[in-house]
Amino acid sequence: MTTRLSVAPARAGSAILGCGGARGTLVVPNEDIVGPIDSSDEWIRRRTGIATRRYATPEQSTVSLAIDAARDALAHANLAGSDIDTVIVSTVTHFEQTPAAAVQVADAIGATPAAAFDISAACAGYCYGLAQADALVRSGQATHVLVIGAEKFSDFIDPSDRSISFILGDGAGAVVVGPYEQPRISQTVWGSDGSQCGVISQTHSWLTFRDGSDTTWPTLRQEGPTVFKWAAFSMSEVARTIIDKAGLSPEDIDVFIPHQANMRIIDHMAKTLALRSDCVIARDIADTGNTSAASIPLAMERLYRDGLVSGGEIALQIGFGAGLVYAGQVIVLPTAPDGIRHS
Repeated sequence: MTTRLSVAPARAGSAILGCGGARGTLVVPNEDIVGPIDSSDEWIRRRTGIATRRYATPEQSTVSLAIDAARDALAHANLAGSDIDTVIVSTVTHFEQTPAAAVQVADAIGATPAAAFDISAACAGYCYGLAQADALVRSGQATHVLVIGAEKFSDFIDPSDRSISFILGDGAGAVVVGPYEQPRISQTVWGSDGSQCGVISQTHSWLTFRDGSDTTWPTLRQEGPTVFKWAAFSMSEVARTIIDKAGLSPEDIDVFIPHQANMRIIDHMAKTLALRSDCVIARDIADTGNTSAASIPLAMERLYRDGLVSGGEIALQIGFGAGLVYAGQVIVLPTAPDGIRHS
């Protein structure tokens, strides 16, 4: 006898219905951090394009930032927490192995008993989460999925490190994904190269901190030139593939929202892709710094707040970083929310 199992009916497509963001409260200019790295404001601006970054206060955590961003995205989407049936949080700076940050967010926004889980894909984490949200909605497994990238890197910075410490910031960005009559999120292009896992990594394992063989607090390091070359050149090719898989050409892209890793990387990718001269390019890194998994949705939120997008634009987004991992999609931006939201 053949047994048939019931499954949820599939949907034609999914869309981002709203986005939101929350940045660390403290505005930290370059002048405040150049001493320990024997550098200057001019050097940081020239190398990265960063003028300030945002640090969280001791009272702000990765989870509290995620909750604030979630509420902001829900307001944009005109939904309540009870409308959410899945919460996905991407982070590498949540101190607890368990419980997941996602379950704490779900509880705080009133989404219980939504499915909730964390993922770890560093700077590509938001795009990884969006890929899962799109699949869950289109398959009928979920109706409204909250995807959050949240990081508090100020807890993992060695102020004397010249490789990455001056780049990083704290914040959370979120989007709500729901059903749509046609696809407004394209096929995701993603991948990894574990052979280069050491080029962005912790200084040492938490185990060595526990057993006393290394009593210093683990922090982050990167091999800057290697990362720059990989991101600027290899990720430009991935971005071309994303556009092609979406059935589009670079001329069709209205908005470019890359991971906010480095302004020079952003400029190089935009030039290499031959985007239109009037293409809006997200440059949130100048004021917020590199917030890893949070950077793309935070940059998207900034575009709305600055009045640079109003909804309906075709946007290319791509995340890339430690792992090495990457992921990206073409999306149609949701209609702008009423009023100006918090920063």
